[in-house]
Amino acid sequence: MKKTTDSDKGKSLFGFSRNIFYTGLTSFLTDTSVKMVYSVMPMFLLSIGASKTSLALIEGIAESTASLVKGFSGFWSDRIGRNKPFMLVGYGLSALIIPLYTLVVSPIQVLLLRFIERFGKGIRTAPRDSLIAGSILKGDSGRSFGLQKAMDNSGAIAGPLIAFLMLSALPGNYRLIFLIAGIPALLAIAVIAFGIKEAGKQKHELFRKFHFRDFPAKYWFFMAIVFVFTLGNSTDALLLVKANEAGLKVAFIPLVFLLTNAVSVAASIPVGSLADRIGKEKILITGFLIYAVVYFGFGFSADKRSIVALFALYGLYSAATDGIQKAFISDIIDKNKKGTGLGIYNGLLGITLLPASLIAGVLYDKVNSSVPFYFGALTASISAILMLVFLIRFRNSC
Repeated sequence: MKKTTDSDKGKSLFGFSRNIFYTGLTSFLTDTSVKMVYSVMPMFLLSIGASKTSLALIEGIAESTASLVKGFSGFWSDRIGRNKPFMLVGYGLSALIIPLYTLVVSPIQVLLLRFIERFGKGIRTAPRDSLIAGSILKGDSGRSFGLQKAMDNSGAIAGPLIAFLMLSALPGNYRLIFLIAGIPALLAIAVIAFGIKEAGKQKHELFRKFHFRDFPAKYWFFMAIVFVFTLGNSTDALLLVKANEAGLKVAFIPLVFLLTNAVSVAASIPVGSLADRIGKEKILITGFLIYAVVYFGFGFSADKRSIVALFALYGLYSAATDGIQKAFISDIIDKNKKGTGLGIYNGLLGITLLPASLIAGVLYDKVNSSVPFYFGALTASISAILMLVFLIRFRNSC
C-alpha cells in the first residue's frame, strides 16, 4: 500500500492536503447517512414504545461500550503505522448497519444495531484523526481539524434536510429514510479506497508499548477537563425532544438539527484558524461558556422561537470545541503517539456519555425537564474555570 510522502503532503486541494480533503469528504458522506437516521431516531423510538430514559440510555450504552474500541484502535494504528485499514472497516460497518434499521420493531433491536454501528465508529475515529494529524500542512492543526468538523457538519446538514423533505412528503415513514440513508455511506467507502493514502511512519517511529508517563502532565490535565465537561454533555436526542415539547412539529425537528450544523459549518474553519493564531485554550474556554449559556437557555425557556435561536448558538459552541480539542491534543503529544492520544480522548468521550446520558434521562423523566440542562450548564462552567487554570499553569509550555 502506497504511503503519503512529504511531497504528497505538498499536493493540496483547496489549500488542504489531499488526505485531509478526502477524509473530510468521507465524513461528509457518512454523516449525511448517519444524521438522516439520527435526526428522526428519537421520534421513531418513541413511536415504538421507548421512554425518554430508555432513549437516552440506548444512546449512552451504544456510544460508551463501543468507545472502548477507540483507544485500542488508536494505539494499534500507532503500533503498525497504518490508519487506512481501520477506516475501511469502521466506515464499512456503518454502511452495512444503517439500512438494517428498516427491519427493527423494538427499542432493544435499535440498541443492538446502534451498538454495532457505533463500534464501527470506535474502530475508525482515532486512526482517522491520526491520519489528519499526520497530513497537516504548515502546522495549521486548528484549520485542518476545522475542515474536518465543517465537512462533518455539512453532512449533518444534508442528512436532516433529506429527512425533513421525506417526512414532509411521507409523514411517519421512518423506515424509508433508514433505507435511503445507506447510499451515501456506501459512497464513502469508495472515497477511502481510492482517494486516501497512508500518512506513513518509519519503523523506528512506531509506538510499541503504552505507558502513562509517555504522555505529558498537561495531556492528562486536559483529559480531566474533558471528563468534567462531558459528564454534563448528554445525548443531543434530549435537545430534539425538548424542541418537540416546546411546540415544534415532528417534521420540523430535523431542521433545527440542520440549523445547528449550518452555523457550525460556517464557523469551524474561521474559528480553527483563529485558534491557530491566538491559542486553542482561549477558544475552548469560550466554547465551554457558550455551551453553558445554551444549556441554561434550554432549561429556562419553553418558547419555540427561543429554542430555535439556542440551536443556532449550539452550532457556534460545536465549532469552538469539537475540532479544536482534537487539534489541541495533536499539538501537545508526540507524532508517534497521536493515534493513541486521540484514541484515549475519543474513548473518554464515549465512556463518559453513558453516565451523562443516564443522569440526564433520569433527571428529565423523574425530576423536571429543565434540570438536566441546568446540570450541563454547571459542568460546562466548571470546565471553563479549569481550562483557565490550565492556561495559567502551563502558560510557558503551550
